[in-house]
Formats: sequence, structure tokens, C-alpha cells
Amino acid sequence: MKWVLRTFLAVLVLAIAGVAWWLSAQHHPALPAATTTEARLQDPALVARGAYLATLGDCAACHTAQGGEPYAGGRALATPFGDVPAPNLTPDDATGLGRWSFDAFWRALHEGIGRDGRALYPAFPYTSYTRVSRDDAFALFAYLKSLPPVRSETAAPSLRFPYDLKASLATWRTLYFRPGGFVPDPKQSAEWNRGAYLVQGLGHCNECHVTRDNLGGLPRESEALTGGQIPAQNWYAPDLSTRAHGGLEGWSADDIVSLLKTGQSGKGAAFGPMADVVMQSTQHLREDDLRAIATYLRSLPPRPAPATVESPLDTTALLTRGGRLYEQQCAGCHGKDGEGVNGVYPPLAGNGSVTEPTGINAIRLVLLGGFAPSTATHPRPYSMPPFAQQLSDADVAAVVSYVRHAWNNAAPAVMERDVAAYRHTPVD
Repeated sequence: MKWVLRTFLAVLVLAIAGVAWWLSAQHHPALPAATTTEARLQDPALVARGAYLATLGDCAACHTAQGGEPYAGGRALATPFGDVPAPNLTPDDATGLGRWSFDAFWRALHEGIGRDGRALYPAFPYTSYTRVSRDDAFALFAYLKSLPPVRSETAAPSLRFPYDLKASLATWRTLYFRPGGFVPDPKQSAEWNRGAYLVQGLGHCNECHVTRDNLGGLPRESEALTGGQIPAQNWYAPDLSTRAHGGLEGWSADDIVSLLKTGQSGKGAAFGPMADVVMQSTQHLREDDLRAIATYLRSLPPRPAPATVESPLDTTALLTRGGRLYEQQCAGCHGKDGEGVNGVYPPLAGNGSVTEPTGINAIRLVLLGGFAPSTATHPRPYSMPPFAQQLSDADVAAVVSYVRHAWNNAAPAVMERDVAAYRHTPVD
């Protein structure tokens, strides 16, 4: 019976792929090249607004190669299915957006379709950008058109079979993507709606802060921002609810604004990929937009209490060893009770990045160190040194397990094999 079920599922997947490919081929004609430059695209106020929106969307982070020209592409975006190079967004005619019309640019943001009519890979987060308004898209387009053109070819994606097939991409789009704009909630305030628009759209927060399925699909809306391991990066983006059992439980609006503006707050600090987001994007946002984001995040619902998982192993010796190591190596900065020092050393007690389900963040911070972003208001943050050379895998497992267990953190222990798995993984 198993082979019958497998055969049926295989045929079903192929059928979906065939239908999806046919639909994709029927409805996405290529758009003509831009023939004129609208005078309004050169409006300095519009270009300045577009520059702000590009910063808000953190566009340069993906579309700038290390040591390369801004927005000229070339950076390979790692996914579990292979690498997808980010394209050139400068107005170069041959390799960038020079021949793109605004309609083509809008279709890419809103529908995930390129100027040539081909579907784009969702490493470009059009699953979020589809909510960006047409006016904001136009301002963003004006800014990109104002950049100095840079000739920079985009390499072909290096995806594994069968993810490199057009039918596979068409199937993914059929299963997981529907174009649609942001719909304001009339029951909420203007500030809440602004925050929802930024978080759900150009901010594309849900692209990292949620658990994807095995095909890289995003879950239903009710699971948005519930936290998840960032694909191919080996960091865990925490749940963003501030209510009961949320990853930011107990955070105030001021805490959220402070972290996004300075990289530090009384509840925690930005590190890993989020440190880059703060440094390149959120520290530059207006105060009203930061407040709007905080208002929206604080409205996210409570989360279910995590299931209690009893370890089949006796962890008494592990936690005792970890407690000794914590006292020797960590308590001098983070405090005997994990309280930290406000604005200097982040607290560990009640810290959602410490107690997240996988333990990845705490393991990697102990191994690699913790480096908060340098920001205009906090240009010289304190950093945590790496302990990879000082502590063995067993030592790291012990101290991380202790921190995840102490002070009512009550998160599961991590094993020595978990540390070994992440000791040699790349930072980004």
C-alpha cells in the first residue's frame, strides 16, 4: 500500500507542477523596455523618499556584494536549495534597471515576475513586498533610477535538482503565493496600521521570524512572526510577540524602539543577522515609524505555553558543571542572576533569544562571541569575546544548558553534539 500512496503523491505533485507551469506561461508576457523617463522620477523629494524606503527595506544588504558598489548586486543569497545571486539594481542599461519601466518594477514587487515575464525566485521576498503600495514602489523606483549606473552582470542561480526546474518554481508559487496589497484595519489606529504596513510589507520581518516548511513555504497568516530558524544561516529569529509566552514577553514599546534604534535595550541586544539589520536599516528610521512598529508588535497575540519536555537523561551533572563555568566566565558581565547591565551587557534571565526552542543562538554566541551593531547613538558597544578556543564542546553544552535552565528560563538542555554541529558553520 505504501508504494501506491507514494505513486499517487508523485503523480499529484507532477500534475500540480504541470498546471502551475501552464498558468505561469500563459499570464506573464514580457514587458517592453522603458522608452521615456518621466519627469516626476527626478523630483528630489520623491528620490529622497525612495532613499528612505530603500533603507527601511534594507535593500542594500542583499543587493551589494562585499566590497562592491552599492546596489550593484553580486551577493549570493544562500538558501537550503542552493544559492540565488541578488541582481544589479542600478540603472545600467545592459545589466541593471536602466531599461526597466515602472510597470515592470511594480510587477516584480507585487507579483514576483521579472521584466522578461519569468517568475522570480522567492529569495527576493515578494511574498512580503506584494503589500507595498504603488506610491511607495514608485518612490523606490525613482531612487534606484537616480543611482550611478554600474555595469555588473548577475550570475545564474546555482540550485540543486529539482529546484532548478521552472515547473518546481511554478509549483511553489501555486502553493504559497497570492499577490495582494496591504488592507488597513479600520478598527485599529493610524499608528497601528502604519506599523503593520511596515512590518508586513517593506520591512519583510516575517521572511525570517517564522518557521518555513520543507519546501521553504511560509505558514498561514495566524502563525506570522512566531519565530523560526533562518534558512541556511544557522540563527534563530525569535518570536516577536510581547505577550504571554512570546519571544519578547514583557518588552515595552520603549524597549523595542531602543533595540531598533541603538542595537541595545534593557531586555536584550541585537546580534547575528539582526545586528546587520539595525546597523544598515532600522537605526536610520524616523521615530514615528519606530513607534508604529512597536505598537504593531505589542498587539501580537499571546502564544501557547511551550510543551514541557522531560529529558530522558539525568542533567544534574551537566547543569552543575555549567553553573561553575558560568560563575567563572560569564557572571562578571551578565550578573550572578543573569540580570545583565542595562545598555551594556544584555540580561540572560527571561531572554527569548536564549530560551528559543533550538538553542542555536546561545551556542553560537558562546562560540563566536556577541557583537552588537555600532550605531549613531551607540557607536562603541561592548562586545562578548568568543570562547571557541577556550571551551570544549562539552563545556559549551554545559554552560549553555545552565543558562537556558537557570532563573526560571526552563528551556531544554543542549547536547555536546549540538555544539559540534555549529562550531564550524559560517557566521552568515
